[in-house]
Amino acid sequence: MIRYDALDALPVRSALPGLDAALEAGGAAVLVAPPGTGKTTLVPLALAGLLGKGNEGPARRVVVAEPRRIAARAAARRMAWLLGEKVGESVGYTVRGERVVGRHARVEVVTTGVLLQRLQRDQELTGVDTVVLDECHERHLDADTVAAFLVDVREALRPELRLLAASATTDAQG
Repeated sequence: MIRYDALDALPVRSALPGLDAALEAGGAAVLVAPPGTGKTTLVPLALAGLLGKGNEGPARRVVVAEPRRIAARAAARRMAWLLGEKVGESVGYTVRGERVVGRHARVEVVTTGVLLQRLQRDQELTGVDTVVLDECHERHLDADTVAAFLVDVREALRPELRLLAASATTDAQG
């Protein structure tokens, strides 16, 4: 049972149509919104087409990159709770030494280190439609390398791969 009351209360909901239009038009976007507005939880569910109100769009596979393991686990748990599911069903996570992702998961939350290793093994990110780089203002080597690799992947191999950088504090113009 999807918790629409909690989903509808997230302020970033009003930005979803514009965000989707930006991703459709250019394939990449930056989302800047205050903490607690739904960047980490609502946006990936919407991008994956999991909201179920008849306006959710096509089914897509979304990978969300978080800078820390605890954030990756917490984000996956919160999204699964919003959907009324257990972690590993529609939403799962992978961190170093732990993977909870079912066969039908459409959103997978990973650490940037896990995503970097995945890109080294499979440069095309086969089966992934959208990558969300959450907390992109937290600059570190893994995150910067992942961002650079993803830009190269879009240019050389997968122009249809959609990229979203999300942050509460980043400079959207840059």
